Formats: sequence, structure tokens, C-alpha cells
Amino acid sequence: QVQLVESGGGLVQPGGSLRLSCAASGSIVSIYSMGWYRQAPGKQRELVAHITNGGRTNYVDSVKGRFTISIDNAKNTVYLQMNSLKPEDTAVYYCNADLTVVVGTVQVRTIDAWGQGTLVTVSA
Repeated sequence: QVQLVESGGGLVQPGGSLRLSCAASGSIVSIYSMGWYRQAPGKQRELVAHITNGGRTNYVDSVKGRFTISIDNAKNTVYLQMNSLKPEDTAVYYCNADLTVVVGTVQVRTIDAWGQGTLVTVSA
């Protein structure tokens, strides 16, 4: 019913920048918020940044001042601008959405819409 497709990951040197994108598509009625999570090897998935459709944001402390999340409501797309990247930012980054979709003839709200993940590697 809904697809989230991430892009923009890759290999970057410490101090470099990357911009991740996540586009939601499908039988979407409304998107209430979107977020970026990450999971490093051997660690639990953690919330990196979150944004509501009204533009309210929050960030994990470790990325404040370096990462910026933004949303294009018309395109159902969320972005994560990552600057001053550090090796500890290396992880698979996942997009998540809180949204309502049409399933058959019924509107269903779900917070379990996830993308497939995009790998970010910060290394010299």
C-alpha cells in the first residue's frame, strides 16, 4: 500500500557531507510525520531525526548542529542533510513514516512504514 524508497547513501571521508532522500508513494491519504533512523553493526536501531508535516523537528543529541531534516509535503519526501560526518555516523539509515493509507476501501493509519535502508560509511 505504501513504499518508502531511500537514496543518497555512500562512502564519505570524515568531515564530509551527504544528503539522504526518502520518497513515499502509494495509496497515501496523509503523512503526519517522517523520520530517519540508523542502525550500526552490533547496535540497536536509533532515531536520528524526526519531522512533522508542520515542520517541527527533533534530533538525537549526537547529530544536533550537524544534521538537518526537512520535508517536502507536496512530494511526500523527507531529506536528511548530514554535514561534518564522523566515523561513528556509519550505519544503515532507514526512513520511517507515520501516515494513513487506503487498504481496499478502508483508510488505515500506520507508523510501521519503513524503507529498505541506505548505507552510509564514513571512513578515511
